[in-house]
Amino acid sequence: MSKNINRRQNLTAATLFFAALIGLGAVHSQGIRNPDEDTINGLYQPKDTANQNSITHDTGTSIKTFYSVAIDNNNNKWFITEQGIVSFDGKKWTLHNKNGNVPAQDLKDFAYEVNPDGQKLWIASPKGAIVASLPLEGGTVATTYGTENTPIMDNNVIKVAIGKSHLRWFGSAKGVSALKDDQWLKANYVDIYPQELFQDYPITAMAANVEGDSLYVGTKGAGIARLQRNNADGITGASVYAQWGPILLPSDSVFSIFIASDHTKWFGTDQGIARHTGNLTLKNWKVFTTKDGLADNFVQAIAADLTGKIWIGTKKGISVFDGTSWTSFMMDDRKGSNNIRCIAVDKTGVIWFGTDNGVISYENGDFTGYR
Repeated sequence: MSKNINRRQNLTAATLFFAALIGLGAVHSQGIRNPDEDTINGLYQPKDTANQNSITHDTGTSIKTFYSVAIDNNNNKWFITEQGIVSFDGKKWTLHNKNGNVPAQDLKDFAYEVNPDGQKLWIASPKGAIVASLPLEGGTVATTYGTENTPIMDNNVIKVAIGKSHLRWFGSAKGVSALKDDQWLKANYVDIYPQELFQDYPITAMAANVEGDSLYVGTKGAGIARLQRNNADGITGASVYAQWGPILLPSDSVFSIFIASDHTKWFGTDQGIARHTGNLTLKNWKVFTTKDGLADNFVQAIAADLTGKIWIGTKKGISVFDGTSWTSFMMDDRKGSNNIRCIAVDKTGVIWFGTDNGVISYENGDFTGYR
């Protein structure tokens, strides 16, 4: 099939209809460089940056790739890796691969939740959605929600997001399912987003809005679908953001989504990042690329620190946006990888980056590597 969505003959009429909901095009901002910056392999890197003073610690494991990160209420750092779930309490790295109810292989994503029963991890796995209690030990209780015992659309769960009031969203190879407390909500969006859409254009990213009752779903090739909880027992389709519409989304392949506390929406693609402010779908879009100072156009992770600055993880480095200008950082081989897979900010403001070759933290101007 052609990669040009606008030319796909088998794209459903319902999906094409939603392109009409898209708004006005984004305006590209001008690139910003400070006079005291050096350029290293195309990255704008300030002189005497803190990463020149970085140090690297041994995690005591052979783990390389860190796909997803979550911070619990005790400020422990949790990561999904190629060897299973790993935690870091600030002193010790622990690999949690002894629980027979939680697979150690092929995990894709997770999310942290606190409910009346305690702290939980909701885990996306090829066997379904798994909820496990913390601390995660060999005997920890874990429950799997699959097609055999629930209305979830598919066992191959790819992404998970948590909204307020214990609303959990699960993205699978066949679409999105939602669980509110102990009730599965009806998927009333299939006439708008048919199952074939998510099979042809796999889900790559998900994020709930601030209120938690809407979900933004990034896909590989079909832009962004938005779902809403529309009543006590159902979810429905709201709108779609896509490059083929009037909005100049950099690309229809979306690999990261972040909704800030002020409701600003950030969408990372393989060709730059888009920012959308306000509640009008058709207005207030802006696109940033390497021309503006972004480290690389392939954006894989987005987060906000405690001061409101936006941190961007790309395939070739780290960028931070202070609301006006961009600053980008590049690690050398001794200090860590520049392929940033995930980002989270802990309770004290330390920023954690999972990469394809260890973990990097940023605190008070210093980068620290863990491998």
